[in-house]
Amino acid sequence: MSYSQEALNRLQQFYETQLLTNTVPFWFPSSFDSEYGGFLLMRDADGSLIDDDKAVWIQGRATWLLATLYNTIEARQEWLEGARLGYDFLNKHCFDTDGQMFFHVTRNGSPIRKRRYFFSETFYVIAAAAYAKASGNEEAAENARKVFGNCLAYMHGEKKLTPKFTNTRVAKSIGPPMIMINTAQQLRETIGDVRCDALIEEWIHEIETYFVKDELQCVMEQVAPDGSIINHIDGRTLNPGHAIEGAWFILHEAVHRNYDQKLIGLGCKMIDYMWERGWDKEYGGILYFRDVYNKPVQEYWQDMKFWWPHNETIIATLLAYLLTGEKRYAQWHKMVHDYAYAKFHDAKYGEWFGYLHRDGSIAQTAKGNLFKGPFHLPRQEWYCAKILKEMNSKNR
Repeated sequence: MSYSQEALNRLQQFYETQLLTNTVPFWFPSSFDSEYGGFLLMRDADGSLIDDDKAVWIQGRATWLLATLYNTIEARQEWLEGARLGYDFLNKHCFDTDGQMFFHVTRNGSPIRKRRYFFSETFYVIAAAAYAKASGNEEAAENARKVFGNCLAYMHGEKKLTPKFTNTRVAKSIGPPMIMINTAQQLRETIGDVRCDALIEEWIHEIETYFVKDELQCVMEQVAPDGSIINHIDGRTLNPGHAIEGAWFILHEAVHRNYDQKLIGLGCKMIDYMWERGWDKEYGGILYFRDVYNKPVQEYWQDMKFWWPHNETIIATLLAYLLTGEKRYAQWHKMVHDYAYAKFHDAKYGEWFGYLHRDGSIAQTAKGNLFKGPFHLPRQEWYCAKILKEMNSKNR
């Protein structure tokens, strides 16, 4: 199948409408914490609060979203004020004395735990950068660039994090280069940073060299330092949705580089490989984990359907279609779009449920917790509407 121009126009309108009348209103302004700052995001299906603790990376993501809406859709004071609440809370409560960020804090910002990675920092970077653009706050821009530098130092071992594993079986993960590509892209597109272009090129090269396996037609989650397969359960585990998310980051970079054909080819190849690995041919939807050799997977949630891989696959397949015109990407986009909005979307209260059983039945009703909040779904709807608007305007 292909999408007609009329169909693409309808998709653009659909994503814009869902974002602004369904998804964003579920969260804001009711989640603004006017007493302590930040956001109260652990919500049940009807929006009622199930916990008032705060996940730091979700605070950063929500701040990014509000500032991005202000920067790209409409200069609503409510969105700017919300972004300020998030930005101030992050600065006041979410950095430890060693400079590393916490992962989980109480409502008033008292620390509960840290994680042995720097992903809270990456979400701080995009939040501070987007807020700096929205507010004109130069200190926020300086903080974004400073914490981006800290992320680079963590990646290169110049700043040490508590190791999660011994050196018995050394591995490297696709996660750090992948998340840093998107972090650098957001930094570059909001306030600018001269480091970004070369670093993005370096991280894309790392993913292509070590994690994309043409002989196996897959994208690995982790590999040995030389790129070889670690033939143990953890080393063989694939996460199709995560790899597809990385693929659209690369396609986004291709657009930035004047439709770079090499990057389009790489991103589309990653989608091709992981669609075949991840799409559930029996029930539909994206399976959470697969084994590279089709052996049993250790994690018990391996065949569940989580919300976020579907958001990332909706973006990736749409972007691949817009960049190539290839019919299979239109077909895949329609399949994952139709599945996700039929199964995850809550027509009664808005937003999406986060977790389904393999057959598509709801596993639990929470829409916000330490891992789910206003990010993957609103980012998907915002980005799809944005790229469709840009492409549609070029075709007029």
